[in-house]
Amino acid sequence: MLLLGAMVAMSLVAFCAMGLDKFKARRGAWRIPERVLFVLAFLLGAPGAYAGMMVFRHKTLHRRFAVGLPVLSAAQIIFVLWALFSRRSGWV
Repeated sequence: MLLLGAMVAMSLVAFCAMGLDKFKARRGAWRIPERVLFVLAFLLGAPGAYAGMMVFRHKTLHRRFAVGLPVLSAAQIIFVLWALFSRRSGWV
């Protein structure tokens, strides 16, 4: 459950970061670096980052995001599900 909670928390942070970056992009303000968005996604926040990309229509034309986030999201979801249902896993 700890791993699932971490994924939910990081996904929420990544989702909000995508929304904030889109908000700042529209106003010509200082932006969140792409590296930071990817780090948030890599740290179990990929499902939220992908959802943010779709909801806010942000970074959808960037190939790294358009391909990378769905693949990373699927991998993270599979990993968390495996960890939740694996009896030998010490992550839960």
